[in-house]
Amino acid sequence: MSREEEIRQELFDHTLNGHAPEVKALTEEGLKLGMDPMDILFKALIPSLEEVGRRFEKGDFFVPEMLIAARAMQGALVILRPLIAETGAKPIGKVVIGTVKGDIHDIGKNLVIIMMEGAGFEVVDLGVNCPPEKFVDAVRVNEPHIVGFSAFLTTTMPMFKVNIQALEKAGLRDKVAVMVGGAPVTEEYAKLAGADHYSPDASIATRMAKQIVGAAQAAENAALTQAVELIDKTLKKG
Repeated sequence: MSREEEIRQELFDHTLNGHAPEVKALTEEGLKLGMDPMDILFKALIPSLEEVGRRFEKGDFFVPEMLIAARAMQGALVILRPLIAETGAKPIGKVVIGTVKGDIHDIGKNLVIIMMEGAGFEVVDLGVNCPPEKFVDAVRVNEPHIVGFSAFLTTTMPMFKVNIQALEKAGLRDKVAVMVGGAPVTEEYAKLAGADHYSPDASIATRMAKQIVGAAQAAENAALTQAVELIDKTLKKG
């Protein structure tokens, strides 16, 4: 086994176990050896985080294990992100996320951000206690595929509906998929609030985001194909 292969395996194992110093050191060693930043991300770190998510969903891992693994990976992302940006590699999608007005809890939101960034998304973090107009402005400026509302308190959950109504009033509702989550939130409540998607945890939120972006890109490709065919037919008639 080459040293590069060893580094990939060690990065996978140390990320899985949340060993942040080792993950950072191995990332730096890999780069010194000339490993491609994308190779480190997609062949070691992301597969490890996907395994973390799989174990969480099975009940073998809990939030603390998931959090320390995500934080270990974040240390590598800090090093890799600017290098990947230099290569011109585009993110797989864009997400705007924040904790709703009246709520200052952010552990769940931060975990979702780390998981999504690890999966290749560009994430705009609006922080906590975000009023509806802050979400509206961020959606208008960033044009994300997804906007995520997080609430940890039953008293702040009604802000989901208020935020969605604000997006409707601004004429932006149809331009973005709305995802909601948080400890007291249920799928039934999410539907009543008018959200498109509900996620019970960071692992499922990341998987769902990939599906949303994939569906959006498929729709865009289909529309493009139809347009090309229409132009082709028009030219032939002419």
